[in-house]
Amino acid sequence: METKWILNKTVDSQLVAEIVKALNIDANLATLLVQRGITSYNEAKVFFRPSLSQLHDPFLMKDMDRAVDRVVQAIDNNEKILIYGDYDVDGTTAVALVYTYLKRFFKKKKIEFYIPDRYDEGYGISFKGIDYAAENDFKLVIALDCGIKAVERIQYANEKGVDFIICDHHRAGDELPAAVAVLDPKRPDCNYPYKELSGCGVGFKLVTALALRLNLPIEEVNELLDLLAVSIAADIVPITGENRVLAYYGLKQLNKKPRPGIEAILQHANVYRREEDPERVDGENTNVLTRELTISDLVFLIGPRINAAGRIDKASDSVRLLLAEKHEHALKLANTINELNDTRRELDNGITEEALNMIADDEEMLKASSTVIFNENWHKGVIGIVASRLTDYYYRPTIVLTRANDLITGSARSIKNFDIYDAIDHCSDLLEHFGGHKYAAGLSMKLENVNTFRDRFESYVREHLTPEDLVPELQVDLKINFQDITAKFMRILNQFAPFGPGNTAPVFWSDNIVDTGGSRPVGGHKHLKLTVRQLGDEENTIFSGIAFQKGNLFARIHSGEPFSICYNLEYNYWQGKTTLQLNIKDIKFKETI
Repeated sequence: METKWILNKTVDSQLVAEIVKALNIDANLATLLVQRGITSYNEAKVFFRPSLSQLHDPFLMKDMDRAVDRVVQAIDNNEKILIYGDYDVDGTTAVALVYTYLKRFFKKKKIEFYIPDRYDEGYGISFKGIDYAAENDFKLVIALDCGIKAVERIQYANEKGVDFIICDHHRAGDELPAAVAVLDPKRPDCNYPYKELSGCGVGFKLVTALALRLNLPIEEVNELLDLLAVSIAADIVPITGENRVLAYYGLKQLNKKPRPGIEAILQHANVYRREEDPERVDGENTNVLTRELTISDLVFLIGPRINAAGRIDKASDSVRLLLAEKHEHALKLANTINELNDTRRELDNGITEEALNMIADDEEMLKASSTVIFNENWHKGVIGIVASRLTDYYYRPTIVLTRANDLITGSARSIKNFDIYDAIDHCSDLLEHFGGHKYAAGLSMKLENVNTFRDRFESYVREHLTPEDLVPELQVDLKINFQDITAKFMRILNQFAPFGPGNTAPVFWSDNIVDTGGSRPVGGHKHLKLTVRQLGDEENTIFSGIAFQKGNLFARIHSGEPFSICYNLEYNYWQGKTTLQLNIKDIKFKETI
């Protein structure tokens, strides 16, 4: 599928000139800053030097005072407390964070955590979970990354004498649950200044508020930022405002001293080497990072492994891994979870291939503006991944459905500028449950409603998207020449990190690129390893690059025909050497630009 390259609009040249002068940087870097809304020295200082002092007062969040009062009451009365969370990365990191902080106030048998079973209980607060709390005398439950729409379930809990504090970040329904406190920056009546916290981020705000109320060292709360950084990365929330500060410091902690559970995960991801540590009196070796971790590592190396337990087996194992205090115990848990991740990978690859074949063989589905695909035998734990892959392949709103007990359950993924939550809400009378965000959601329905839902969803998509909307776009920040990419340029560009939604890694466009003769296909001829230069470059700068899924272009590139590229700048780490590399997003020849 052909991709449109969209170059960012020209920014105010006067603002760029002022940034150049104030920061002593080149115009390309200044332009990138202005594109991100940074137009003064002070704004640049805040951007380049994130500080924990930039975080908002947690008591600005609606119901925070009530939540803290209830936790303090539980501490004072020595009540039993249950930390309840969703089974994905955001939920499990949130449970680990809140449990770790609160366990200092409760005796061992007075605090537990609970993760609902994806297959037996489904998403969010379950009746089974409430029954567990009531039967085991838990007077207070803190629900993390779920609960904002659990109106009936919270009513049931109230009847059972179980209090709930809800810490969520999903969009609210028409009615809020009657919990003791509902913490959610997205609830309509909440004036908290930053709306894009992860579920773990809301939990972090709760324990921060508790520390402030009890006059305890805030540094002990900040020691949990590594868990929060993983949540921010894996849940794909914007890395702007508070999230950028939290991710920045969480990454620093992960690179300095990751907790045993995350260290064990990283061993399986091969970003550690074992070295002798002269400071260890027991003579044992220690793990040393082979490179600095980035947000991408949290998304692609850590997140999937934490998620795998809940997708294939029990997410509680992921929480135990994150809570592990001894390396040997963590490594044992990580071994099991890594095996589950291998199983998850086999499942999602197989189901994706099956789904693509189903679509290819169905003329009506091929012509549609959306994908709603159903197979009752597909594994519920991986349909979200499959939905993402189908969205990437066909670039249209996608819902993948399977059977879970007596209901049909699904995961939805969207494309740029289409609110899939609103589209699902339009069909809500056909659903049993739904919830989520603009670009990702979950839903369930009765079997007899599947076909009607598919038709109505497709009609909604056709009404709200044009054919042009269904052509993928690549947003490009700047056109630059190879000679612009200097050591100083890279040193400053690296300080734009951490990258993610809202602060994406810049995409550059360069023309008149040619092969130096060293390019070759790799990965079974699917991908290209490039060695390229730019015509007209007096310094004859040569870069290596990787272009995934572009192996079919090798013959034209190898022939010496000039082409244009869009790319990120990144570092490649191989056998102890670090080199600058172009991560090529797309390649076009003259007739296709």
